Amino acid sequence: MSPIVTAILVACNLGLIFLLLTAPLGLRTVRFSRLVAADRRRLWQALWPLGSDAGWSGEILSAEALDDQGAARIVLSWEGRDGQPIERKVLLEDVLEERRFSMRVFDDTSLDACFWADYRTTTELMPEGKFTRVILSQTDRYRGIAFPIFRYFAMRRELGKLDAWAKTGRYRKGGWFEHPLSQIGLAVLSAFILWPFFGLNLGGLALAAILTSVVALHELGHMAAFRLMGHRKVRMIFIPLLGGIAIGGRPYDSRFEVAFVALMGAGFSAFLVPLLIAASALASGEGHRLAAALLATLAGCVALFNIANLVPVWKFDGGQVLRQICPGPIALALASFVLLSAFLALGWRAGFSHGFLLVAGAVFAILSLLTMGSAVKPRHELKPIHTFDRFAMAGALLAVFAIHGFGVLWASDRLLGWGLT
Repeated sequence: MSPIVTAILVACNLGLIFLLLTAPLGLRTVRFSRLVAADRRRLWQALWPLGSDAGWSGEILSAEALDDQGAARIVLSWEGRDGQPIERKVLLEDVLEERRFSMRVFDDTSLDACFWADYRTTTELMPEGKFTRVILSQTDRYRGIAFPIFRYFAMRRELGKLDAWAKTGRYRKGGWFEHPLSQIGLAVLSAFILWPFFGLNLGGLALAAILTSVVALHELGHMAAFRLMGHRKVRMIFIPLLGGIAIGGRPYDSRFEVAFVALMGAGFSAFLVPLLIAASALASGEGHRLAAALLATLAGCVALFNIANLVPVWKFDGGQVLRQICPGPIALALASFVLLSAFLALGWRAGFSHGFLLVAGAVFAILSLLTMGSAVKPRHELKPIHTFDRFAMAGALLAVFAIHGFGVLWASDRLLGWGLT
């Protein structure tokens, strides 16, 4: 890949990350409306939190008024970190019976109050003949367009399912986006988007497919870790060009859980690197040079992608692990410096130019600044990590880094020896 193409790819990714996660948007309102085939009174009972059909979607388990000033307690079906349903205390305002109401959240058993400081949702019902137009709007202070886009599609899905419920009386869970076939389609789309960056030929397509497969394997590691930590629901979301995200079924409960889940992305793939190296050596010994080169390329991509995720960037896996196991800011700074230095030294040993390594270091620094402080603050502090677990995770981090580092060096030497780089 030429330096110009590399620069374009890096710039595109940094620009997308800034736009999605960091760009200051201020106070914005996301709105969506839909005609629903039902009368206004029935829809009011479904959308009003204290209505007789408020549990139509299964999201609200129970709701009760706390006073005559509009305060109410809502119990949701979503799991908190303790596995129990999340409870919220809300304030219902601007209520016009069967026409509109607004709602603010002032207490949440899962998220800190600062998350809800600027949040306000409004529901409006307007009759139009035999139908009712339902208008949902959510106002909040946003950084990056990812969250408002998510809320727009969430409202779109809610009203679509409300329309189906009004017609059939049944609520259907799930949707096309998280369906496995849709995610496979997004993975294929991601591979085709990456194809031009590697050259519009069969070799470039193979590299794009390999990189997409590497991302999937990495996220499978996170999903396995979620399962081991007791999450009953896990899923993977592919984001073309940017990669993938593994999502658990509840918030994190402890610092050990955060570190374990973060490390298992690279840790799961670390088991594959020795197998791919052995398979490539076997294929080479049998005279299958193309298969050996393909396996070596796969091993190198697995190792390079995963070791890059261990770099101490705020939202990368390496940064997540270090923040949980380092006892203070000084230890965190020293560990981050050592890990980044090891990564750059590895790159130098693998044959990357000094200029490329300097650019890589600058990119990682920019990524850390872009994503710093972007996490959602929980209501209560995570359970502390024990000393034994702290050292165990540190040892596991070093082991995973060493395995992938060896994979990068081996693949670099082997492919250079074959003249394939």
